[in-house]
Amino acid sequence: MDPSPVIGMFARSSDREPVQAGVAEVRSAAAVGASGARNAICAHAMTALWIRGGSVDVIVDGSRITAVGPPDGHRARQVVDATGCSVLPGFIDLQVNGAVGVDLTSQPDRIGEVAAFLVQCGVTSFMPTVISSSAADTADAIAALTAWSGEGAHSLGVHLEGPFLNPQRAGAHPMHHLRPPSPAEAHAWDSASGIAMVTIAPELPNALHVIEQLVANGVVVCAGHTAASPAEMTSAIAAGVRGVTHLFNAMGPMTARVPGPAGATLTGSELIAGLIVDGLHVDPVMVRLAWQIMGPHRVALVTDAIAALGLAQGHYSVGETHVVVDDRGARTYEGVLAGSVLRFDDAVRNLMAFTGCGLAEASLAASSTPARLAQRPDVGRLDPGCVADLVVLDGDHQVVATVARGRVVFDPQQRCMER
Repeated sequence: MDPSPVIGMFARSSDREPVQAGVAEVRSAAAVGASGARNAICAHAMTALWIRGGSVDVIVDGSRITAVGPPDGHRARQVVDATGCSVLPGFIDLQVNGAVGVDLTSQPDRIGEVAAFLVQCGVTSFMPTVISSSAADTADAIAALTAWSGEGAHSLGVHLEGPFLNPQRAGAHPMHHLRPPSPAEAHAWDSASGIAMVTIAPELPNALHVIEQLVANGVVVCAGHTAASPAEMTSAIAAGVRGVTHLFNAMGPMTARVPGPAGATLTGSELIAGLIVDGLHVDPVMVRLAWQIMGPHRVALVTDAIAALGLAQGHYSVGETHVVVDDRGARTYEGVLAGSVLRFDDAVRNLMAFTGCGLAEASLAASSTPARLAQRPDVGRLDPGCVADLVVLDGDHQVVATVARGRVVFDPQQRCMER
């Protein structure tokens, strides 16, 4: 294990070593782009909101950013005091299986509880993730998740992680629910019905046809749980694959003579890779390797968080898979990693600690890069016209305020004031 401080497994806050970032870094980042806390929420509809005094001033009207910089002669109704803080685009997590005791595959009707918690981690938008299940259960989960609309972090659409995965790289997915890619089953998966992303093993029979079908339906396709060769990855990219699900995990190993999907991802230039930076799923040395090769424009931080996020160690589930959470992380009874208990803000701090990058670069991997993979140019940037999703971090890079769609949804220090 790298001696860098690992946050997000079960480290105490006193063990965390803050990494400082200058205001210039944060200004650069802005240019390019419910438990345990006392919440003072200014949650009613706003005529105007001013995030003032931080690394950059942001003016919000309704759910959109109207200006970046001090207000031009008008008086805002509400002000968030960001003095001494970094103001960044809200974090975007493209792989969330659950949190606070809720498993989104088996309890999709409770998505609102997950959304309410995620804002405490600085997450303003996310993809609720459904793991491999029966066709009927998958359809039920999709229906419930897409029907939801509520407060907190907002959904970018459902991420189907499976069932078209390689059984040799199943990870914690139930083997009996894995099945070959089916154009008939995938026919109903389109952006209009709320499917935003699908993870598939591109080497499987019919996979390339299904990838093309999904892309035509407006769905982002990622390669994952795969043993694909570099040639098979090249074919997948030609068919429309644009991302890789949790790089290095649940995929063929990268060796001197067999580079596998990880080697193909690192050496290419087309793919954005999700990366779980908890110090457990991927060794810090491999995090540094991926970062040095791919950088902030091709690395998208993800948590792969499960129902145990925000709660104590114990027994949980991911879909039909039983999981034990202890000092070794979240694992099946057989010892296989089964998602994480990583907070997204911890992932940001870990990335900085493991790689030595500044907050500006880490912010890109936490917001604008996942937004590009999700094909959502309206989020992940602090630009006029974009959705007003912001996170305010103090000097220790702790979340002190979160704004989602123009509403202050997390404010434990009561920084939001009426004027």
